[in-house]
Amino acid sequence: MKTKGGIRIAIAGVGNCASALIQGLHYYTPARGAEDVVGLMHESLGGYRPSDIEVVAAFDIDARKVGTDVSRAIFARPNCVVTFQPEVPDSGVTVRMGAVLDGLSEHMAAYDPQRTFVRADAPESTKADIVAELRRSGAQILLNYLPVGSEQAARFYAECALEAGVGFINNIPVFIASDPEFASRFAAKGLPIIGDDIKSQLGATIVHRVLTDLFAKRGVKLLRTYQLNTGGNTDFLNMKNQQRLESKKTSKTEAVQAVAKVRMEDETIHVGPSDYVPWQNDNKVCFIRMEGQLFGNVPMELELRLSVQDSPNSAGVAIDMIRCCKLALDHGVGGVLAGPSAYFCKHPPVQYTDDEAHELVEAFIETYAVQAVPA
Repeated sequence: MKTKGGIRIAIAGVGNCASALIQGLHYYTPARGAEDVVGLMHESLGGYRPSDIEVVAAFDIDARKVGTDVSRAIFARPNCVVTFQPEVPDSGVTVRMGAVLDGLSEHMAAYDPQRTFVRADAPESTKADIVAELRRSGAQILLNYLPVGSEQAARFYAECALEAGVGFINNIPVFIASDPEFASRFAAKGLPIIGDDIKSQLGATIVHRVLTDLFAKRGVKLLRTYQLNTGGNTDFLNMKNQQRLESKKTSKTEAVQAVAKVRMEDETIHVGPSDYVPWQNDNKVCFIRMEGQLFGNVPMELELRLSVQDSPNSAGVAIDMIRCCKLALDHGVGGVLAGPSAYFCKHPPVQYTDDEAHELVEAFIETYAVQAVPA
């Protein structure tokens, strides 16, 4: 059996997360899917498999990526993601110069070019250029993988998606799906949007949420908590500029607050990136501490250390987001996809517990699953 057609995606920002995603599209072959698949929440989602996803357009601003086939650009510096699928054939898709806007933080110029972005010496694409490329390529969905803090650039690409008539997946903590105006505009055009700020498969936010929910369900009063994260990729280097961190801290903090039994005071909860450690590369290390009271007001403490490869940890989630977005396109469903946004993102328009969000996603998939057709 084969699925009903493919999924054509465009990517804004060919960084570590895009690299992990594209490697995964080639790693999870139909043959591997017939085995006991490790690392996917859904091997087949609504009739679509990872190998049904095809990158047809890509945009970046780095000199080592612009003008290069996207299958080679994903391994170019400053990317430092682990290579788990070294054989990625040329795609025939050339990375085009995107729009810079606020996507490049000035402080990064002080660092080694191998660790930071190098602006390409090429004219920036205009909105008309991006829209034309999305239409020419036949892209159905645009994924936003820009650096944290790219407020203007994220909105620029969301506008491009609206004009080009494609779905939009907002993987970064700029509030697009959770902005009522943007949400209503996507709904009015019958275009699906999922956002905001992708959760990792098993990362700091989801672990912190599960533990916070566990405290609430087991009658433990949570008094104080922090989540401290270190890493060595461009995401952590970019976030050394504290002015770019406001929406990231809001997104991560609200994801934890949403499952607390009682909303915590600001001074008793700290969630956010802590420091850039170059030699960690794409390895992210998270430290969580939780202080509470058990039966009889007896104190307790929990400390946890989590170490993951940051970018592959989000790629499986992105693959599910893409397939849910395609199911919505198949059935003419526009606007914010509430269940997928709540399950896959840290800052959806409506927060649910992870159990509730999981049920909503499974119901969404069951409702809109495509029918397989004979091979």
